[in-house]
Order: sequence, then C-alpha cells, then structure tokens
Amino acid sequence: MTKIYAKIFEVQKEVKAIEKDSENPFFKSQYFDINKLVQVLKPLFEKNGLVVLQPLVTKDGKNHLVTQIIDVESGESIDSSVALPEGLDAQKTGAAITYLRRYSIQSLLFLEAADDDGNTASG
Repeated sequence: MTKIYAKIFEVQKEVKAIEKDSENPFFKSQYFDINKLVQVLKPLFEKNGLVVLQPLVTKDGKNHLVTQIIDVESGESIDSSVALPEGLDAQKTGAAITYLRRYSIQSLLFLEAADDDGNTASG
C-alpha cells in the first residue's frame, strides 16, 4: 500500500484550500460544489496516476456511497463508505448523494475547508 499513500501525499501537497464559490440560501453559508472539487482534483489525480470512483452499492440491505481511490499502476486502493439517508424522495436522495460525494472525497483526502456547517450548527 505504500505506492498509493505516496501518490495521495503528492496530491495533498498540491491542493490548496478549495474556494467556496456556491451559496446555500437555506443555511446562508458558502460551499464548494462537487464540480469545483472535481475540477481541482482531476488533473492532480491524472498527474499522479490515480483514479476516483464513487459507486452506489448495497451493503447489509442499505444503500451506500463508496469512495475509492485507485492507483492505476499498482492496483492498490483505499476506500470509504457511508450509508445514504433512508426515506427520501428521488430529488432529496440526489442532493444527499452529491453532498456525500463532496464530503467523502474531502474527508478521505484530508482536504482543507472551513467548517461552515459546524459553525452554523453551533450558533
């Protein structure tokens, strides 16, 4: 697993704080959308021979979003899985998937971002 860790380290060294260029009017907070995140990360992944996949899978009867980072050279991979919220209509499920995609990648790569949601929740 040493090759993939070294490559992720190279990506982390190059990623600066991702600019929050979208606004959530409901919470009056700013965030970076998934397209901005992909735009920033994709060239760095390509440069380092990494690919990211985010399939939806069923585990233990529940739907999950899995985030995988794969080293295309060695085949090594790391992944993270999070259960999707249940009982939502299709539109809310889609929004939840987008939210979870963004934060799963951010968490897995240890990316810098201000905690707007935490600040809002704490008052």
